[in-house]
Amino acid sequence: MQIDKLRGKELDQLFQAVLSLKNLEECYEFFDDLCTINEIQSLAQRLEVARMLQNGYTYHKIETETGASTATISRVKRCLNYGNDSYTMALDRIKENQTGTTE
Repeated sequence: MQIDKLRGKELDQLFQAVLSLKNLEECYEFFDDLCTINEIQSLAQRLEVARMLQNGYTYHKIETETGASTATISRVKRCLNYGNDSYTMALDRIKENQTGTTE
């Protein structure tokens, strides 16, 4: 796990701050203060790339629809295949919250 290289009190504080957010509006406000618009859009783009990869979209379709580079798409695909399964977990939870179902 690469995150082990980053572990420390500052990162713990960041993640605790994110976990403390209570709703979508608080998330918008927090990330607006914390990140640049481009940083937020890059994070959102990676999540959308992961969703599209899971749904079988081609690199070309993903690149066209999201504007993501093939390098970004490849990195996300590598994380989907060999990472911590966090994209899948998060996307599954989003889907559950939208449909109101649980596993």
